[in-house]
Amino acid sequence: MPKKKTLKNDDIDEKKRLELYDSQYLIRFAEQRAYDLFLENLVKGTSHLSLGQEAIAAGFATAMQKNDKSFCTYRGHAHTLARGASVVGVLGELMQRDCGLMRGKGGSMHLTDTSKGVMGSYAIIGAHLPMAVGSAWRAQYMGHDDVATVFFGDGTTNIGAFHEALNYAVVYKLPVVFVCENNNYMEYTPIESITSVKNPAADRASAYGLESIIIDGNDADEVYRTAQAAYAKARSGDGPSLIECKTYRQSGHSRADPGSYRPDGELDHWKKNNDPIIRYRKRLIEFGVQQKVINGIEENIKKVVDEATEEAKNSPIPPEEILTTNVYADGGWAWRN
Repeated sequence: MPKKKTLKNDDIDEKKRLELYDSQYLIRFAEQRAYDLFLENLVKGTSHLSLGQEAIAAGFATAMQKNDKSFCTYRGHAHTLARGASVVGVLGELMQRDCGLMRGKGGSMHLTDTSKGVMGSYAIIGAHLPMAVGSAWRAQYMGHDDVATVFFGDGTTNIGAFHEALNYAVVYKLPVVFVCENNNYMEYTPIESITSVKNPAADRASAYGLESIIIDGNDADEVYRTAQAAYAKARSGDGPSLIECKTYRQSGHSRADPGSYRPDGELDHWKKNNDPIIRYRKRLIEFGVQQKVINGIEENIKKVVDEATEEAKNSPIPPEEILTTNVYADGGWAWRN
């Protein structure tokens, strides 16, 4: 009689797994739609997609509490959607429509939805790391239990803001989680070609008294479990964590980048062996989730994105009178010395 197959990763229940798949598939389909809208000339400027990196956003967002805060880079569509922001709001913002999250004034690189804990996407490399530390310091000072999570790329680890933010967070044991999305490339340059250590984030952790944590960023279960541990540590008063997620972006750095600098076969290898959506779909089946349930999730998401696309397309452009509103903290545009 054959032995019963022993399944690994059985510490996450089916409901949570379906939630993780739903989040990953929503990000994938919505970003593919954003790409299509760009080709239709409906998305102005550029855009930075997270195709291939969905498991990181889904894993961390699923592990968060409602009042936790997210700080993203300009590649922030995924993290914004994962926190539950409106698909209409995201696509509308990309198309500079009045229904957008910021009524079309922010665009692709500045998605923000404070009602969902998304404290902004930032175009200046590393600028948001000290901001996340400030948010964590506020939580500690006020006695609140929210944790700040700051996502950044591998290239950010070579600038001053990364080291300054880490040092301050450790010294004051702040509730902040630093997440490096290491997709092997900065803009067009391989990270390994200009970095003195193999793992740009994890290999520097010891300099700040932190554990070196490297995980498979394309495995949503591993991301989710690692995030849970980091949040538990932060909420207990034991300070920050630095997590390096190994991943790969399946598109260029931005819409203007064809990715021709990649070695032949590299992209195909990652798509075939490490695509987070394909891997997680197989895992659901392995754990006995019925095909019709998986298909139902996918069909529902396609419907949601299709309806959101049409609603955003039909939304008017922002009125001129909002151009000078909310420029400064007082809601206006006049400079205050």
